[in-house]
Amino acid sequence: MASFQRSFYFLGTNHKKNRTHSDLPKLLSSLIHQIILSCPPPICSLTMNGCKADHKAPLGTVETRTLSTVTSLEAATEGLITAVSNLKSEPPPFSSGIVRLQVPIDQQIGALDWLHAQNDVLPRSFFSPRSDTGRPELLQDLASENVNGSSDVNPVSVAGLGSAVFFRDHDPFSHDHWRSIRRFLSSNSPLIRAYGGLRFDPKGEVGVEWEQFGSFYFTVPQVEFVEFEANSMLAATVAWEDDLSWTLQNAIEALEETMLQVSSVVERLRRESLGVSVVSKNHVPSEGDYYPSVNTALEIIKAEDSPLSKVVLARSSRIITDTDIDPIAWLARLQCEGQDAYQFCLQPPGAPAFIGNTPERLFYRKHLGVWSEALAATRPRGDSEVSDLEIERDLLTSPKDDLEFSIVRENIREKLNSICDRVMVKPQKTVRKLARVQHLYSQLAGQLRREDDEFDILKVLHPTPAVCGCPVDEARLLIQQIETFDRGMYAGPIGFFGGGESEFSVGIRSALVDKGFGALIYAGTGIVSGSDPSSEWNELELKISQLCSPLTNDAASTFQCLTKKMMMLKTDSKVYNALTHIMIQG
Repeated sequence: MASFQRSFYFLGTNHKKNRTHSDLPKLLSSLIHQIILSCPPPICSLTMNGCKADHKAPLGTVETRTLSTVTSLEAATEGLITAVSNLKSEPPPFSSGIVRLQVPIDQQIGALDWLHAQNDVLPRSFFSPRSDTGRPELLQDLASENVNGSSDVNPVSVAGLGSAVFFRDHDPFSHDHWRSIRRFLSSNSPLIRAYGGLRFDPKGEVGVEWEQFGSFYFTVPQVEFVEFEANSMLAATVAWEDDLSWTLQNAIEALEETMLQVSSVVERLRRESLGVSVVSKNHVPSEGDYYPSVNTALEIIKAEDSPLSKVVLARSSRIITDTDIDPIAWLARLQCEGQDAYQFCLQPPGAPAFIGNTPERLFYRKHLGVWSEALAATRPRGDSEVSDLEIERDLLTSPKDDLEFSIVRENIREKLNSICDRVMVKPQKTVRKLARVQHLYSQLAGQLRREDDEFDILKVLHPTPAVCGCPVDEARLLIQQIETFDRGMYAGPIGFFGGGESEFSVGIRSALVDKGFGALIYAGTGIVSGSDPSSEWNELELKISQLCSPLTNDAASTFQCLTKKMMMLKTDSKVYNALTHIMIQG
């Protein structure tokens, strides 16, 4: 009952009496979520949690075996099955290790298309780096080699099923946790990567919808599909640790179970509208509650003795639709507009899918080079070239936006200076144009003192003032006091750790979605001196517009939608009767 109450409060109300029909979408989706947790989609065999191992002990082996190139996905699957069988008959002589088997495919296949064909098998993951059209000169200045690298080690996107090894804990992500992950990675196996993310605030109260993600969640997929510019790759990975009672035999058997669920029949996803209609939308906070929150923040910022110069206040928007939203199809639709953004999907077993289309990089590391960026202040794109330039000019000359952006840029510069020998900023300020919005933007680069400082990059950069505020500690405390929902991994680091390189985006422009659950869409705005509550609310609407664009608004009755969903649940008489009682009493 406690989890239900937390979820109901999360949806924007804690009133338990005098409910009206307007409360029904909130209540229904909470109850449905409890049900779907007991009726999950197909789940791969659970493997080992790498956090439980001795992070100080090196693995016996970390290796990649590349098979001959084939011309089709079917041939790649057959090749992997044979390779797994050979691995079973001739096992490596180690009590711990990780082995990746990979088959290049002389055919370009979309990783999202492949993932969509896998029938919602969980856990699943997807990550697509931002396709920068030419990195700035300062990146080349600090790199000992071309950071773009070759297509062999720089995928367009990667989709994964199952977990060869996963890393999850409810304690905040620590240096020991990072070392647990690094044990399974090597620069000699650059495509063995741990994909995942961290909560925005690891010490905050956890909402029921985020419980399965832990404080952090990373996974090295069992089966992985890699999309390159002109070809593809199918891979299978096994990881074992005898000390955790997870032997190579266990790992191979779990992989074989997962591969039985993998389909080699892939069709290209339609990138049009999802054919889903929004019948209910509920914001937390509501517009009426948001304005006082902004004014409270402004009063604190303007106080003479206040160190706070900026705080980011977020909003969670619950949408209920007439049919289920397919998170992978939704992500594919977003990808059409998102060539200049990261796309990601994380879905642990028994959890909703966390998807996003974020334009913001937290950091990219290759060897000793590290790159970050400042992104702040928002304007819409113009409907013509002339109006677009006028809006750009207004953004560049706005004192309020310059203040917000300068706070972000200088804070990131200071943080990089604490872990780098030298830091460069170039340019000081420009405009970055996306499909629907434009932001003030600057790039920063530094030279790490040693590669082992990677954990410190994450520690010092997250959270940035762009998603939290400045100073961070004061801003985070105010967020805890004002916001009444759990951000979860929204605005947290989302990306991967690799042997030679790592990359993390900032998990904004994101949503949590599941069957029968609807979706939660997240957005936030930076509050500084000069902010106007009405303008900030409009900015929230602008920021979620891309996520909402594939979803059509329908004039159909919410009551009819609820009735339809109830009939789908009629097999559960207890829940059905409870919902019927609520609707009659509403």
